[in-house]
Amino acid sequence: MKLITAIIREIQLDKVREALITAEITRITVSRVSGNGQQRIEEMYRGQRIVPDLIPKIKIEIAVNDAFVDVTVDTILKSARTNGEGSVGDGKIFISPLEECIRIRTGERGGTAI
Repeated sequence: MKLITAIIREIQLDKVREALITAEITRITVSRVSGNGQQRIEEMYRGQRIVPDLIPKIKIEIAVNDAFVDVTVDTILKSARTNGEGSVGDGKIFISPLEECIRIRTGERGGTAI
């Protein structure tokens, strides 16, 4: 089992979610987060240019069995790229091992609980 965490642009959320549903990956968790990386956005505030430290992003977390890791990652990669080619600020994907998953309602454990 793996936990896939993707940090993407806010405007790409609907496109990524629809692509995941098409790939039959329907159980996701979405959070609004802020962060910074290589992407820099200049804004005008009271006539002065400022560069905000933190940029709003979307964090998607998906717990999957090992057989679905490649499908999930490929789907996110294809759908989260800006203009299909990608640009700075499109985000990152992290894959972490998932030791245990327990469904609270039934007490199921492991891959069947996902």
